Amino acid sequence: MNKAYILLAAAGLALAACGGQGDDTAGDQAAQQADASADAIDQQADAADAAGQEATAESLEAQADATREAGDAKEEAIDDSDVDTDELSNAQKEAMVNGQ
Repeated sequence: MNKAYILLAAAGLALAACGGQGDDTAGDQAAQQADASADAIDQQADAADAAGQEATAESLEAQADATREAGDAKEEAIDDSDVDTDELSNAQKEAMVNGQ
């Protein structure tokens, strides 16, 4: 009985230690691109606010938030797909990051 527990524990540790084939680089790049776009939109929102265009500023802020959320969702989807990016060409990696 003790041997069975040891084998189960060893198998559990092996499964816990093994991750997927892919890395998180492509997902991270997708999120970083979305963040950069959102930062640019935030700057536009700040300029609109400074110019007294509050409705435009609020709309731009909402757009920046949505852009960040979309980037986070894309990052998660890419990471969940567990793609082995070492097996992809640069064009395939770019297409994945850019959603093409």
